[in-house]
Amino acid sequence: MAAGTMDIKRLRYFCELARVGNFTQAAARLGIAQSALSMSIRKLEDETDLKLVNRADRKMTLTADGQVLFKHAGLILERVHEAERELQELKGVESGVVQFGASSMLSAYYLPSVLSAFKRRYPGVRINLIEAGTASLQQMLLDGELDLALIRSDRAHDQIRVVKLFDEEVVACVPCEHPFAAQASISLDMFCSEPLVLFREGYFLREAVSQYCRQNNRSLDIRFETNLVELLKSLVIDGVGVSTGLSMILDLEDKLVAVPFQPPIPLHLGLGWKKSHYLSKAGRAFLEFMQQQL
Repeated sequence: MAAGTMDIKRLRYFCELARVGNFTQAAARLGIAQSALSMSIRKLEDETDLKLVNRADRKMTLTADGQVLFKHAGLILERVHEAERELQELKGVESGVVQFGASSMLSAYYLPSVLSAFKRRYPGVRINLIEAGTASLQQMLLDGELDLALIRSDRAHDQIRVVKLFDEEVVACVPCEHPFAAQASISLDMFCSEPLVLFREGYFLREAVSQYCRQNNRSLDIRFETNLVELLKSLVIDGVGVSTGLSMILDLEDKLVAVPFQPPIPLHLGLGWKKSHYLSKAGRAFLEFMQQQL
């Protein structure tokens, strides 16, 4: 096979088929006829002189050769996409899309005014906000699904670059009439003895509690799990259980009290991106703007 014979469009079709595992569904997602997809895969097999897919099975599977090509094709298409973006920017395009990830609590409290100010300065740039837990956001950066994400800046990763934005502190979130509300601080052990309303696993507001319980073989009385910030606060106010929160956010609440942990649970937050991922002009503008604002 000559080095330059592989068709980029056929590689895209092949990758979509490999991800979906079904000719009919892949063709529908690509917006082409199933016969066109089948012909494209056959031509790709002719170009590579390899059998890439097993068609006899009810569910299409990749051959061993197909799995090797799928691994490399993803990298090739990522490079082509980055080249296209760079070439677009050479034309001086003042637009773009930034895939940006953040947790629901940070999205609700820290970002609205910042994102509005960014849109006023760069009206042609679209920000797609994806909400997920910190662990998921880091993996999405590594998988190339996000350009930038608000993640912990104190967790080094050899493939991710992070610029620190601000420091916060995880605190206990309790109603005003709760006995903890009069305390200067509480221990995690005291907190874990209470009925709890918590964020789901994978979120930094859950992480310290889960880690403590694993290390000390503690079980928890979890009454409710939710990533919806307003629902969580309402449940705490109604006495369903106590929770964790961020000190700056809880300072704004009348019916809730923020009680520091002793020892403290610091949270260092920054904007992260994959080192090998090309940051577009729009992405770089967003990064610089966030650094200035936060």
